[in-house]
Amino acid sequence: MTTQTRSSEQGDRYSRQERYAPIGKEGQNRLSNSRVLIVGAGALGTGIAETLVRSGIGHITIADRDYVEWSNLQRQQLYVEQDAIQRMPKAMAAQKRLSDINSTVEVIGKVMDVRVDELEELVQSADLIMDATDNFDTRLLINDMSQKYRIPWIYGGCVGSYGITYTFLPGETPCLNCLLGEVPLGGDTCDTSGIIPQAVQMVTANQTAEAMKILSGNTDALRRKLLSFDVWRNEYISINVDGAKKADCPSCGEKAAYPYLSASNLEKTDVLCGRDTVQIRPSRHMKLDLQQTAVRLGKLDEGKVEANPFLVSFTTGPYRMVIFQDGRVLVHGTKDTAQARTLVHRYFG
Repeated sequence: MTTQTRSSEQGDRYSRQERYAPIGKEGQNRLSNSRVLIVGAGALGTGIAETLVRSGIGHITIADRDYVEWSNLQRQQLYVEQDAIQRMPKAMAAQKRLSDINSTVEVIGKVMDVRVDELEELVQSADLIMDATDNFDTRLLINDMSQKYRIPWIYGGCVGSYGITYTFLPGETPCLNCLLGEVPLGGDTCDTSGIIPQAVQMVTANQTAEAMKILSGNTDALRRKLLSFDVWRNEYISINVDGAKKADCPSCGEKAAYPYLSASNLEKTDVLCGRDTVQIRPSRHMKLDLQQTAVRLGKLDEGKVEANPFLVSFTTGPYRMVIFQDGRVLVHGTKDTAQARTLVHRYFG
């Protein structure tokens, strides 16, 4: 195939998308000049990234701290068995596969634990932030950073057969901090309750559809409602949450102070002196139902659960995690804070 022929064929690459009237050539040009940050390269992140890369988004950064494991292959669509064998960092495996899918898109994989400083750097050139994380501490960071720099972000979560998503528009919609306590946003994790890939695909389809509307200049078509569904039970609910917007919200209100970007409100991680243990304290006040937590962990076949009225202990492999009612967790068996956070988010959300 000659270079001229290949160039001609590539010119047809987005023709079916351009023929869709709301996008057209102008919208496609907008997409090609857009920059998207995807935080997380797991099930949601890989699905989001592949769709946006195939759609011709010009620049995509995907950040993740983890590596590919065998249990990921069931639903994390960019990875193959060799990635699990080699324990490839997810961000780098994703970058390689995405570049193979569309070499005209600039894809940058970042192997990092995304905290405040990292996120501050990553958002500087982003037009849109896509949430593909597995915990609310990181989402609250994204939320405050979004409000600070007026960058829209699209929340997504799924577990079992259930999924939920919402598009946050700074200055227009309520923010995640407004919604806390108002709507059910999470609890179980994929590792404790399982997940089917169809739930992932439904969430990413809705997240990326909203992304395409924003990036192609069709914000009038945005859903502007919180969407939740259960693909197994055939339930589909769309909720108007406009009334949840709070004028005194510390993240998006009239006197916004972006509390989750402050050191005093960050998830606290400490290596305990003289012990092979990391202590993790959540960024927000919690009051856990320890009995429910023990029951949920007891359903797993990969660890030992012990409980009393004050704490729940869960031992799996070389690690023992002890969680208290206030959400504080002691992770015994490691001094690696990133590894400790991964374990906590995996089993406790």
